[in-house]
Amino acid sequence: MEIRKQYLLLLILCTDIFIREIQAESVTPEEAKLLRDEVREMFYHAFDGYMDHAFPRDELKPLSCGGEDTLGGYALTLIDSLDTLALMGDLEHFTTSVEWIGKNLRFDINKTVSVFETSIRILGGLLSAHLIASDYATGMRIPSYDGELLHLAEDLARRLLPAFDTPTGIPYGSVNLLYGVDENESKITSTAGGGTLTLEFGVLSRLTDDPIFEQVTKNSVLGLWARRSRINLVGAHINVFTGEWTQKDAGIGTSIDSFYEYLLKAYLLFGDEEYLYIFQEAYAAAMHYLYKDPWYVEVNMNSAALVWPLFNSLQAFWPGLQVLAGDVDPAIRTHTAFFSVWKRYGFTPEGFNLATLSVQNGQRSYPLRPELIESTYWLYKATRDSRYLDAGRDMVASLQYGARCTCGYCHISDVEFHKQEDHMESFFLAETVKYLWLLFDLAAGSDNLVENGPYKYVFSTEGHLLPATPQISLVKEHCSYIGAFCLRSNFGHESPTFDIPMDSQEPNATKTFLDTTSLLGHSNVHKSSSVSGVIKGLCPGLSHGQKYGISYVASHSTTLSDELVDQRENNVIQSHSVVLLSGSSDTNTVEDLQNDTESSSKGNGEPFRG
Repeated sequence: MEIRKQYLLLLILCTDIFIREIQAESVTPEEAKLLRDEVREMFYHAFDGYMDHAFPRDELKPLSCGGEDTLGGYALTLIDSLDTLALMGDLEHFTTSVEWIGKNLRFDINKTVSVFETSIRILGGLLSAHLIASDYATGMRIPSYDGELLHLAEDLARRLLPAFDTPTGIPYGSVNLLYGVDENESKITSTAGGGTLTLEFGVLSRLTDDPIFEQVTKNSVLGLWARRSRINLVGAHINVFTGEWTQKDAGIGTSIDSFYEYLLKAYLLFGDEEYLYIFQEAYAAAMHYLYKDPWYVEVNMNSAALVWPLFNSLQAFWPGLQVLAGDVDPAIRTHTAFFSVWKRYGFTPEGFNLATLSVQNGQRSYPLRPELIESTYWLYKATRDSRYLDAGRDMVASLQYGARCTCGYCHISDVEFHKQEDHMESFFLAETVKYLWLLFDLAAGSDNLVENGPYKYVFSTEGHLLPATPQISLVKEHCSYIGAFCLRSNFGHESPTFDIPMDSQEPNATKTFLDTTSLLGHSNVHKSSSVSGVIKGLCPGLSHGQKYGISYVASHSTTLSDELVDQRENNVIQSHSVVLLSGSSDTNTVEDLQNDTESSSKGNGEPFRG
């Protein structure tokens, strides 16, 4: 007994010393300013390297100081960097970049491009820069600018429209910008590829008064959701002609991730309650079947049987999304788990096996991904907990000492050996350094477009700034065209309930969507009069699912055993609201996952970036 007491006393003393050491090492406001300046230098080391050695090719080869065309051969990295330049207040570079693009960029080229990547990187980059450059309120208005980027964005989107000409409304994965969809184009696409287009195309519809862009992308989301399983899960890949799932693994990471992200963000930006309803249903199912506190696994979309106990790096956006949804407690726990992987290797590998607690073979690289940094920023914004500044400092150190190379920042081909690879994705400048800069600028006393600008902003999945202006969010408009959602039955001019007063005097008040706890905390949110909408000809007495015709489409390949499992799990189907999850008793450990895992195997293909 005496030995036990001495051990406990020693443990308490050691714990106290450990806590005091952490507190002593926490980032101070002065250090936050230095780190913000260091991140700014990181951005310009990579941006200048691109402009000096790769421009106008798509991306930089940072080791050999060359360039390569990876998407369409149209200055991808420059377009992706535009709003980061604006965010940092660099009017000179922002102006010269916008002017060059307006004069030189063309999309009538014989190039077959990814619909998803082109939308989030090029279309999103053009729209964000247009909204900044054309508005005096942003402080970055370019006097000579005359809407050139918007015209380019519309031209590009029209060249992408042929991809949506499918029986399901879900687009092909690729399209030729000059000739449309090739007759031999694959009919298989990812869920993220079909479900992560609504923000960019929706904004374009609002700016051009042409509903077609918003309509086709919403049809794609509804086409995916109609083919969900009976337990409200979606698979990873689908045939856009037959609607059959060709990969039935359900998860929150690779090939699916931003499908969830855009459901919530489309509601936040456009006020369309239909997206909120689907998000609530999808989120509840994900937390019920995929969440093994604090990790997430992949399961069969029909039976919920465990397929793969794997943390993949694209899952790391999830805590940030949970902050936007107001579900902060599980976000904190999951971020802690994910960051422990970063601390172990200095980076997050593309795949980390939770059963073996080791890097997954074939998924050993770190291609400068921003997702964990993004969640770190949102959690600091929500909690002001210094641990997230400490995490950001560690991330900066890893990038500076492990990834920095001659002309920019290199991919890490193996996180265990920190071997550098001669490639730098455009999203390093669009997202990775942007979220790091925002994190430390917030701690240092923020003075930037996001925190102190004229609007609230939604970040696209590529980190592009999309403002909730009245024109875009239709806050002060009624149904301006067929298919638009009416925010109030009386066509009034009131804002949605998530609106933050623009003249808030709270010391930490920011014009972003953080006051969204009600999205998950109230039952039957879709019946609330404060966010209800009226569409002509629809009976208000119908349920939301009936009103919008979002019905389940049975798959021909659903087995009897799957349906029996579905019946046993009908408790989730009967609930049309997301339950509060912070008190979840589902606390499976890694050991539990090891016991659940038998001999499941999965291909180690390169993860799809969502």
